[in-house]
Amino acid sequence: MISSRRKTAAVLAALAVTVTLAGASTAYAEHQEVRKPAVASVTGSATFELPYWKDKDVRSFSFDAHGAPYTHALPGAPQGLPFDAEGTVKVSHYFADRNVIHTAEGRVDCLVTAPHTATLTAVITKVSPGGPDWVGKRMGFSVHDGGKGEPDRVGFSWNGLNLDDKGQDVPVGTCMAPAPYAPVVKGGYTVKHAELPTPPWKK
Repeated sequence: MISSRRKTAAVLAALAVTVTLAGASTAYAEHQEVRKPAVASVTGSATFELPYWKDKDVRSFSFDAHGAPYTHALPGAPQGLPFDAEGTVKVSHYFADRNVIHTAEGRVDCLVTAPHTATLTAVITKVSPGGPDWVGKRMGFSVHDGGKGEPDRVGFSWNGLNLDDKGQDVPVGTCMAPAPYAPVVKGGYTVKHAELPTPPWKK
C-alpha cells in the first residue's frame, strides 16, 4: 500500500514539473512575441507659428508616418534601406491677407528618429486649387516631441530653408529637413523612436 502511494506521488510530481515547464515555455514564447523589433513612427496634428515672422496666418501639419525598413527598392539598393517608410503628411496653410486656405497631401518615403526627434520626407501627391506647384516634389519635415516638459516643435524644408548659393530652391533628398525650429501652439506630436534595423540578409 505504501509503495503504491509513493508511486502515485511520484507520478503527480512528474506531471507538476511537466505542466510548470510547459507553462514557462509558453510564457517565454509570448514574451518573445511581445519583444518584436520596434518600428519608428511620428503621429499627430498641430498648429505652429514662425518664430521669426509673426503674422495672422495659421499653419498646421498632420503626420501619420511609420517605418517600413527595406521595402523601397532603389538603384544600388534593390532590397531597400533601413529608413524606408510609409504613411501620409497633410499640410494646411491659412493665408490671412487673402482669406484662403491651401492644403497639400504627401506620401511618406523616409523616416529616421532619435529619442523625441524625427526627420521625414514625403512626395506631394495632391495640392488644393491655387496652391503651390508641389505635386511630385519631395518635401522635408522635422519633429521634436517635447513630452510633458516642453512644447513640441516642427521644421520644414521650404520658406527659404532649402536654397542654393543663387537663392534658388533645390531638390530635397530623402529624410532631409532643417531642425524643428517652429514652436507648436495647438495640438502635438508623438515620436516613437526605434533603432535602424540590421538588414534581414545579415542577421
